Amino acid sequence: MLSQPRKRVVSVAPLPPEKCAYALARYSRSPDSIRQSLEWVRAHDSQKFLEHYYFQYGHASIADLGHVVICFEGISELAAIEIEDEPLWDGQAKSSRYQDFSKTGFVTPSEISGEDARRYEAAAQRLLEAYTELHGRILSYLREKLPRPAEMKPEAYARNLAARAFDVARYLLFLGVPTNVGQVTSIRTLEKQIRRLKASEYAELREVAEEIVAACAAPPDCLWDPGAAVEPLAPTLARHVDADCYWIQVRRDLRAWAEQNLPAPSGIEVDDVDLLRPEDTPADIVATLLYPVTDRPFRELYELARSWSAARRAEVLDLAVRSRRRRDELSSGFRGNLYVFDIVTDLGAYRDLHRHRRCQQFRQAFTTRLGFDTPALLEEAGLAGVYQAAIETAVDTVRSLPEPAAHYLIPFGARVRFLLKMDFAEADYIARLRSGVKGHFSYRQVAWRMKQKMEEVEPELGRLIEATPPWVEDPLTR
Repeated sequence: MLSQPRKRVVSVAPLPPEKCAYALARYSRSPDSIRQSLEWVRAHDSQKFLEHYYFQYGHASIADLGHVVICFEGISELAAIEIEDEPLWDGQAKSSRYQDFSKTGFVTPSEISGEDARRYEAAAQRLLEAYTELHGRILSYLREKLPRPAEMKPEAYARNLAARAFDVARYLLFLGVPTNVGQVTSIRTLEKQIRRLKASEYAELREVAEEIVAACAAPPDCLWDPGAAVEPLAPTLARHVDADCYWIQVRRDLRAWAEQNLPAPSGIEVDDVDLLRPEDTPADIVATLLYPVTDRPFRELYELARSWSAARRAEVLDLAVRSRRRRDELSSGFRGNLYVFDIVTDLGAYRDLHRHRRCQQFRQAFTTRLGFDTPALLEEAGLAGVYQAAIETAVDTVRSLPEPAAHYLIPFGARVRFLLKMDFAEADYIARLRSGVKGHFSYRQVAWRMKQKMEEVEPELGRLIEATPPWVEDPLTR
């Protein structure tokens, strides 16, 4: 006689993050069913378990079993970039393509006051006024250029044109514009995020880190069921997170070494989208470690590192591990992949490409020294002068303000250099997805160049990438 088969898929309702981590960790360490494990957790203290296994024994994987939903409201775009800079991160930020930022105001960094703050605020207000003006004028231009097709509903037509106009106007948004970010992360990722933000050079991010800690120690602010029992979000975690001193020291040491030892820039010219497939692993790692603390192209740093002796490269490698403590993860500069894309594009496009998590990312410092991009539609509509005047005013003010506070005033039109290290599958995914006609014209150019570069470096594989050329357009499609 056949016995009744046991249910093989058992769903579990959401639990407080630390209770969830405790239940699933115990589940893996006992013969009990999940129902029995949940009953056990109800009767026992998760704090003692986490203190014993997670913190004393270093079983960090336990923290992957509890997930936390946290939202950040009214933070700067600069802070949003830093918050999202986690490989194992899931979230969404307020979209500059679909939301009007003209009435949001701006974040003034606490590092400045007095006359500096007044000049910053005046320049920020001028950028927002120019943003509003350009959006309205580009929208009018698009209505004349792209009349509504008979088969398109007026509401859809209005939404699509407004979004296309925001695609252009967003070049005048800046890193001090406030935004909202919602994220879902494991407790372990949240802990890493807090440690990294506590070590930030920006006061806003250090303050946000402390607010995350306070939020973990308190009951949730928003409840799905107002009548449900409430307990602190992740109270054990909140007591054990310090600043990532290793990260601070590595950057400081590498920057000092680069300033003292790197030769004068070679003046090497590289494309705005450059692709390398490094064959020398130590040279690749050395170049990657130095990349974020310099303003040089990756190709220049890689060729330099290849020309050095092993002893010279060891100076950099040793600096990157010298201040590492027992539980510190190795600096991300040691992470590699088959293909290295060194990209220079506008900050708005960087914000979009920064969302791709299946690659290693490294960014150089925010700056105005790489110049600015001007959307072709502004030239076409005869509005480039309005845009350039607003940009020049902002740049003048940026250069007069102390760093890092000055970074908050850098417009999205400013160019930024960053590195994406990935395998072929991710290169195919980014090129195919980001080159589509629904995308922003700026990152469409980057995605198309990624395909072209792959065809040059890996012709057998590059031909497999299906990407849409940027000259193929459908401006009324979203």
